[in-house]
Amino acid sequence: MKNQLRVIISGGGTGGHIFPAISIANELRLRYPSCEILFVGAQDKMEMQKVPEAGYEIEGLWISGFQRRITAKNLLFPVKLVKSLWKARDIIKRFKPNVVIGTGGFASGPLLQMANREDIPTLIQEQNSYPGITNKLLAKGANTICTAYPDMGRFFPEEKIVLTGNPVRQDLLKVDEKRKEAQDFFGIDPAMKTVLVLGGSLGARKINQLVEDNLKEFEKHKLQVLWQTGTLYFEEYSKYAELENIQTFAFLKRMDLAYAAADVIISRAGAGTVSELCIVGKPVVFIPSPNVAEDHQTKNAMAVAEKDAAVVLSESHLEQGFRSIFFPLVESDEKMQNLGKNIKKLEKPNATANIVNEVEKLLTTWP
Repeated sequence: MKNQLRVIISGGGTGGHIFPAISIANELRLRYPSCEILFVGAQDKMEMQKVPEAGYEIEGLWISGFQRRITAKNLLFPVKLVKSLWKARDIIKRFKPNVVIGTGGFASGPLLQMANREDIPTLIQEQNSYPGITNKLLAKGANTICTAYPDMGRFFPEEKIVLTGNPVRQDLLKVDEKRKEAQDFFGIDPAMKTVLVLGGSLGARKINQLVEDNLKEFEKHKLQVLWQTGTLYFEEYSKYAELENIQTFAFLKRMDLAYAAADVIISRAGAGTVSELCIVGKPVVFIPSPNVAEDHQTKNAMAVAEKDAAVVLSESHLEQGFRSIFFPLVESDEKMQNLGKNIKKLEKPNATANIVNEVEKLLTTWP
């Protein structure tokens, strides 16, 4: 079987779905060097770029989400769905996978649905404390559902759930050893503290506005900033890279070095990001997105803050609260060290291996 293993992995739309998928693929290839892995994503989403950059082949489906309000795009949804189901069926018949893995996102819906019809074992990896609609719909047909949070039986069949944690990029496991490399890579001053700003792969307008409004404060406190604006906002905010000690990026390709360079991090609280930050072990100020199902980013962030392992600021209180909380924090080495130490205690570094262990269980029980 090891020489013939064929795996399809589907997930995308955001980095929160893509990077866990890539981590799982990397672990599979580590265990089975000759295995064939094919990714399937949405043809106009970021996975079509990020997956090939990671060294894997990908095919795209013409699929997108259904808008909750009435829009012209909704008129195309049934057509996209049918065409995506047909193409997913063709991909499965041509590739003949031993197992299909879904990490969330619209493309994984048609792909796993067709795999179930062909009696191919499927595994879902759910990153969030509140699942997306795609994974909730796929749960009935899935063989195994790997989760990052406990108490997910209210969403999924209890007998299928395995608590594994969220996959993280393996290059994050030793960021402490990359500090000097990171400082050289970004050309930053080792004598100054570095703030890393993360608003997600697409960006967060409120966080970008917050940084813009506090540029003089960063300068006053002698802070240098690595600012990931997100692809949607890079053109608007890239001009600030002309300022001393400010660097702007649409997307940070070397996240391991960005984390290694950082002394303190301002970030959204997506499940994948929270898992990464626990591994990294740096002080974090979470600014959860309020525009997500069941406000799950706030729940993710509060689960960490309740352990005295992070600071949480809501978007509605940024103007009043940010300066009074953030700058005293960076001025206190003791507070920063305590936050970093406490968040490190929450890490689950073996999540990817645990998930692939579950994949192997499906392979051993399937002809």
